[in-house]
Formats: sequence, C-alpha cells, structure tokens
Amino acid sequence: MTDFILPRRHLSRRTFIAAAAGTLLLPAVHAADAKAKPLVFAHRGASALRPEHTLAAYAKAIADGADYIEPDLVCTKDGVLVARHEADLTETTDVAKRSEFASRRTSRKLDGETHTGWFVDDFTLVELKTLRAVERIPQSRPGSAQYDGMFQLLTFEEVIDFVAAQSATTGRLIGLVPELKSSTYFAAHRLALEDRFIATLAAHEYTRRAPVEIQSFEVANLRYLRDKLGRRANLRLMQLVGVGAMQPSDVIAAGGKLTYGAMATPQGLRDVAAYADTFAPPTRALIPLKKDGSLDAPTPIATDVRAAGLRLETWTFRPENRFLAADFRNAAGEHARNEAGSVAEIRRYLQLGLDGFFTDDPALGRAAVDG
Repeated sequence: MTDFILPRRHLSRRTFIAAAAGTLLLPAVHAADAKAKPLVFAHRGASALRPEHTLAAYAKAIADGADYIEPDLVCTKDGVLVARHEADLTETTDVAKRSEFASRRTSRKLDGETHTGWFVDDFTLVELKTLRAVERIPQSRPGSAQYDGMFQLLTFEEVIDFVAAQSATTGRLIGLVPELKSSTYFAAHRLALEDRFIATLAAHEYTRRAPVEIQSFEVANLRYLRDKLGRRANLRLMQLVGVGAMQPSDVIAAGGKLTYGAMATPQGLRDVAAYADTFAPPTRALIPLKKDGSLDAPTPIATDVRAAGLRLETWTFRPENRFLAADFRNAAGEHARNEAGSVAEIRRYLQLGLDGFFTDDPALGRAAVDG
C-alpha cells in the first residue's frame, strides 16, 4: 500500500503536525470501558426503518439509543470514501433509473462473486451525489421504502461530522464502527482504502477522541492498520468472519489456504489476537439453527474467544420474522416486524456474554440490553 495524506488544507495546523509525526493525542477512555453493558451497533444506521447509510438512518439510530453507528466504506473513482455497503450501487440507489448512467452498467467480480450493475468506482463524487438512496428490501420494509429518493449518498467525512454534531447535541459520546469493504478489490483498481481512511481519521478532532472500532472481513488490511495506528485508547480493530470453508478475499487473492473456520479455532483465535481486539462471527456461528429453524446448543466459539483474550461481538439481528430463529417467530407472516421476537432472540444470544452486537433496529437492541 502507498501512503495517502489528505491535502494540508483539510487539517488544522495542530492536527497536521501530529499526523505527520505519527502521534495523535487521544483520551484514555473508550466508550465500552465506561459501561459494562453490551454495545449496541446500529447496522448501516437504523436500517430496518430508514434506507441504509443515510442521514435519516443514522439520526434514527442515535435517537433510538445506539452506542455506535456503522458506515461501511467504499471508494469513488476520484478517491473519496463514501458510505455504502458494497461497491455495487444497484440495490441501494436509484442508479438503474438514471438514463444518463445506463452505459455504465457492467459486470465485475467482487469478493469472489460476479455482479452485474453499477459500481461506485466508476463514478466521481459529484456524479454520485446526484443519486438517491432506496430501500434494499422493500417487501419486508415498506415503511423504510416510503423514504426512497429523499436522501443523497454520504462521504465518510460527512458521517463523522454528523455524528460529532449529534454527540454535541445529545451530550452523549457516540462511537463509529466503520467497515473497510472489499479492500482487495479497491487496491486492484488503484483505490486502496487504508491510507485514505487513516488520513480521514487524523483530519477530524472527533475521531481523535471518540471511540472508533474498525472492522473488516479481510486480514491484511487489519494488520496494516494495526501497524500504522498502533494501539490507541479510543481505537479497536474487529475481525469479522464468515463460516466454514469460506475465505477472506485477500487470502484468496494471495492463493492462501486460511479459512474462516480455521480462524475460529483456538489456535486461529490466538493468531487473530496478535493484531485485532475483537472477533465477530455471525450469530448462527455462535448458536446455530436446527433443521426445523429453531436454535440449537451454542458452539464453543464464545468460550474460545474469551480464552484468546478477544472481545466477542456478533452480526446481525433483524426484526422481521423471516430473519428470526423459529423459536421467536409469530404468525404475522414472514415479512412482518416482530419486535417482541427480536428482543427475545437478542437476549438469548446475550447469555453468551457478548461485548456488542449489530442490529438493524437499535431501539430493539437497546430494549434487549436495558430491559
């Protein structure tokens, strides 16, 4: 990776000097250190209720008590980090209806799968700002879909500024849990995320003092960030994992053999602890489902994560019946919201001793933790 530094005009003199020296003064307290309760991470904002990664989704999440909000990060053609869950814009924007961009529809291999659509790295920020966000699963979330077309896409810097403003307004320190998406893909397109990300953190007073937990499904980018950022009071690194024989994209690209299943073993977890602070498997890796869709017995992963000295966080709780274990569904139909069932399911997983969890509906996560 090559070093990337924001232009000096974006930095205060004090920040520029500190960034250049590689020393940023940080507070001694991380949000989690001041509270014993599990952290509620707003997955793409309050994405069960508002189109994901919009100001509306983030505002709703903060109002509903989220401890952290999540901006997934991808990169535009002109090198700007923006908040989108994936490089493919097709499902979460109105790009397919925009005739001026029809010729940019193409196919790309992204994280091991071929996608056909419109990709963020084919758009400048100015072009991207003409698009509007839409609900990804309108059949399950019609309440969110009513906001289609209302909100523009956000840069990472805009997200930071918004969270800082909300923190100042509410008097509550609100964390950020950014995910670097598809690092290997963007590096191959000469749009490496990591140094842009580091420079953005250094350019903002809020991210020099507020809690930031950086996540990725890849390994090399987290190792790189640990080397560049060191161990700081307000920063943590989260290793996201899939299950079984699945592999991180960077491992595949390098011809390696490491699997997520191997990473979840006692030895694998000790290896992760050398560069990360948190291990974050999907919920069903912690408590899998039986054939009838109900919860089975917990796996050893939670115990093994603790033994390795790592934090345990998980993803993602969603409030519709279709996403719940059979134990917690009601008779309202697969697309129906089931708030009581979602809270009950979260509480079952909290019995494992979670340090934090992602939820599409932070109000329900807050209820599960505080109730």
